[in-house]
Amino acid sequence: MPDARFQPLPGFRDFAPQEYAFRAYLFNTWRKVAHRYGFVEWEAPTIESTELYLKKSGGELPTQLFRFTDQGERDITVRPELTASLGRIAAAYQREYTKPLKWFEIGSCFRYEKPQKGRLREFVQFNADILGEAGEGSDSELIALAIDCMREFGFTANDFEVRISDREVWIRYAAEHGVPEEQVGDFLAIIDKFERDRPEDSQKKLDAFGMLRADIEAFIQNPPAGCSPRYDAVLAELDARGLAEYVKLDLYVVRGLAYYTGLVFEIFDKGHSLRAVAGGGRYNGLVSTLSNGAVDMPATGFAMGDAVIAHLIEACPAARALRDAALRPNACDVCLVLAAPEMRMQMLTLASTLRDAGLRVDLPLAPAKMGNQLKRAEKIGARYAVVVGAEYPRVELKTLATRESVQTDLESLLCELLPSED
Repeated sequence: MPDARFQPLPGFRDFAPQEYAFRAYLFNTWRKVAHRYGFVEWEAPTIESTELYLKKSGGELPTQLFRFTDQGERDITVRPELTASLGRIAAAYQREYTKPLKWFEIGSCFRYEKPQKGRLREFVQFNADILGEAGEGSDSELIALAIDCMREFGFTANDFEVRISDREVWIRYAAEHGVPEEQVGDFLAIIDKFERDRPEDSQKKLDAFGMLRADIEAFIQNPPAGCSPRYDAVLAELDARGLAEYVKLDLYVVRGLAYYTGLVFEIFDKGHSLRAVAGGGRYNGLVSTLSNGAVDMPATGFAMGDAVIAHLIEACPAARALRDAALRPNACDVCLVLAAPEMRMQMLTLASTLRDAGLRVDLPLAPAKMGNQLKRAEKIGARYAVVVGAEYPRVELKTLATRESVQTDLESLLCELLPSED
C-alpha cells in the first residue's frame, strides 16, 4: 500500500506516460486549430501579485485563490486564470505588435475549490483572446475558433451547443426596471445563478429589487426579437461560416466575473451532464483597468479546460475513437533487436546512424531473448524491427504490422526506412 503522505493532494493529478500522452493530444489539437486561425502563443508567470486578481475580478474568484505571503512580505497568488495576466502583458507590450492581437496560451491554473467531476484544484486551460478590435467580427472569429476546437476533437452539432448571451441586454433590462447603476452587478449575479438556485431562493434575492422571478423567466424564454443586435450580427457571420447550427441565444448565460461587458458564451454538452466545457466573452474595460487608464483596448476571449473536455471525449464514441487512435503506442520508428550478443557495438553504431537520420530508435539495454525483444517492439508500437545478427552488416528488416521481413544491407535499409522526398 503506497504511503498516503506521498499521494497527490486533493484536486491534483499525476501524469504517468499514458495520461501525459492524452494531455499532449489536447495541447496539440488546441495548438493546431489556433494556428489555423492565425493565433500566436504567449505565456505568463505562474505567480502574480494578488492585487492583479482582486482588481475588478468580482464573483467567487477571490475566495478560491492559492494566496501566500512570500519571504519578501509580498502578497502573491498562484494564477487562478490567465485573463488578468493577459491584460497586464498586453498593456505593457501592445505597441510592439500589429493590431488586433490574436493570442493563445495553454497552461496550468490553480483554484482552491471542492474537487468534483470536471473540477480540480489544478487544471489546464486553453485560452484564446483577440485584443484591439471592438467589432462583431472578432466575436464571431473567436466563437468559430471555439467551435472548430470541438469539431477537431470529433464532436458534432449533436454533441454540443454554444449558448450565447449579451450582458448589455441585462444591463438595459435592469435600467428599465429601476435597478440603481451601483447595484447592477448584484442583479447580474442573481441572473448568473438563476438556473442553479432554487426558485424560492432566486425570488428572495429578487425581492430586494421588487421583481418577480416568473417575469424574468418569461423574458428569458421569449426574448424580444432584436434584443441583442450584437448577437444577430455574430449569428449572421457564423452562418456564413457554416457554423450557425452550433449556437443559440440563451439569456441564462451571464458569466460570473465582473469584467465582462458584452457578448458572453458557454459551451455545453447536449446531454447537460457536465458543467461548461468552455466559456468567455467580451471584456472591453479590463486592459484599461489593469493599466490605470494608460492603455484602452477592447478585447474578447474564452478558456477551455482539460478536466471537462476529458470526460466529454470519453462519453462520445467518435471523439473517443480519435483520441484512442492518437494515443496508440508509437514510441519509435525502429526497434533494434540484438540476435548475436557479440555484435552489440555494431548495433550501437547502427542506432546512432538511424537517429542521426531523424528516426526514432529504441534498442535493448541488457541481454534478452530475441523473442522477448520482438514482443517488446510490438508493445511499444514500433513500425519496424531491425535484427542485428552475426551476418552484420546485413540485417533483417521486419515490418511489424504485416509480419513481412527481408534481408538487406545498410544502404538499402536507410532507403527503406526514410520517407521519400518525392
